[in-house]
Amino acid sequence: MKKTRTKAFANLVSAVLLLIFEVWAYWQTLGFKQPKAAKYVKPATFPQVMIIGMGIFTLVLLVQSCIKVFRGMKATDTDNAPAETLNPLKNRGVAAAFFVIALCIVYSLFFENLGYVLVSAAISVVIMVLIGKRDAKTVVLVSVLVPLVMWFVFYKFLKVNIPMGVLQPLRDLVDKF
Repeated sequence: MKKTRTKAFANLVSAVLLLIFEVWAYWQTLGFKQPKAAKYVKPATFPQVMIIGMGIFTLVLLVQSCIKVFRGMKATDTDNAPAETLNPLKNRGVAAAFFVIALCIVYSLFFENLGYVLVSAAISVVIMVLIGKRDAKTVVLVSVLVPLVMWFVFYKFLKVNIPMGVLQPLRDLVDKF
C-alpha cells in the first residue's frame, strides 16, 4: 500500500493543516481590543492558552506521523491501514463534523447581535440532540444554565465583557446587585 493512502499520512496532513490554522488563530488573538479596566485577565488570554494547548497536541501528532510515514511502519500498525474517506455522503462522522463546522460559522455570525448566552444555548441544544441526548429537561437545563453561569463568571469575577445582544437587560439587572 502506498504511504500516501494510510492513516499515518492522513494524520500528517491533518497536523500540518491544524498547525497552520492554530498559527492563524493565535495571530488573530493579538488584535483583540484590551479594555483599560482589564488588569488580570485580558480577552485574548483564554483563547491563547487554548490555542497553545492545541498546538502542543498537534505537534505531538505531527512528530508521531512523520516518524511513521518516513521511517516506516509494521504491517500490524493501525496507522498503516487505509485512511477513511472524507466524503460526507459515505461517512456519517465526516458529515457530522461538517455540520458542527457549519454550526460554528452560524455561531460566529449571530454572536454579536444575539449575544453569547442566547446563541450558545441554541447551538448547545442542536449539538446535544445531534449526539443523541433526548431528555428534554436535561437538554434545556444544560443548554441554558451552562452559558448563563459561564457568562456570569466571566462578567462578574473575571471582568470580561461578553456581548449579550438582545439579553442586554439581563446584564443591566445583574449590575444593579
